[in-house]
Amino acid sequence: MSSPATTLTLTDHALASELISVRDCLRWATSEFLAHRLHFGHGTDSAWDESVALVLGALHLPWDADPAVLDARLLGVERERIVGLARQRIETRRPLPYLLGEAFFAGYPFEVDERVLIPRSPIAELIEAGFAPWFEATPPARVLDLCTGSGCIGIATALTLPTCAVDLADISPDALAVAKANIVRHDVGRRVRAVASDLFEGVAGQTYDLIVSNPPYVDSRDLAAMPAEYRHEPDLALGAGSDGLDIVRRILREARGYLSDDGILVVEVGNSQRHLEAAFPEVPFLWLDFERGGEGVFVLDAETLDAHAAQFAAS
Repeated sequence: MSSPATTLTLTDHALASELISVRDCLRWATSEFLAHRLHFGHGTDSAWDESVALVLGALHLPWDADPAVLDARLLGVERERIVGLARQRIETRRPLPYLLGEAFFAGYPFEVDERVLIPRSPIAELIEAGFAPWFEATPPARVLDLCTGSGCIGIATALTLPTCAVDLADISPDALAVAKANIVRHDVGRRVRAVASDLFEGVAGQTYDLIVSNPPYVDSRDLAAMPAEYRHEPDLALGAGSDGLDIVRRILREARGYLSDDGILVVEVGNSQRHLEAAFPEVPFLWLDFERGGEGVFVLDAETLDAHAAQFAAS
């Protein structure tokens, strides 16, 4: 769901007439983003990368387009579309994926809007690797994507591992509507379903080989200090109490009842890693490293969940 076009001023129309090529647009947008001190973190981490994403997205070109396109002359309507999107990005501080109506995750495009968090989890690297080394011999037969949002983690898993069945669970009807649209977009409806569920309540009686979750985990201090761009994302998908662990504690208490004996639990807690380690100092969380950056993702197997069940229950 892309945003409506911005009404350009006479100055913007004049500007657009001077931006002849893709290269011109990239240079101009980068300068504007730096001048207005935008925050980046929804798929890009610099003004240049944000400009590339905006211009290529506005022109419906792939991210790996031939560099020869840089010197292509643009139509007037294309230049005005780019200027309009850049103005929206600056004036509203809306994250670019919301303006474009699309975000890429694990190499796949997903529909996004303000009903869901913008996909950016480092769990994408695990998906691309088929969740190795835990499932190198046999892929997981059944997967649960808990707190699914747009459905990106579960759907990307289904696309990467074509023999698995995936449940996408979320408490938000709005998020589930987006997830269902992405199921249709990727034509995985035979193996992927969206389930209305307050954590595990909607999947009672089910057992999974892999439970993966990017739940709300932002603590109250970090939530209050977030840049304006993040305030466009749903509060339900971000905040989780004073230490960011309200949802994670429930997952740790309940996950074993839905995990196979050889299964694993993968959960992202981001900056709340320090709170989790302080809350459960005796639990041997396996914290993962990522080549493309990101932190705060742990893995626990069924045996470890059993061994520390009493601690989780008491939390």
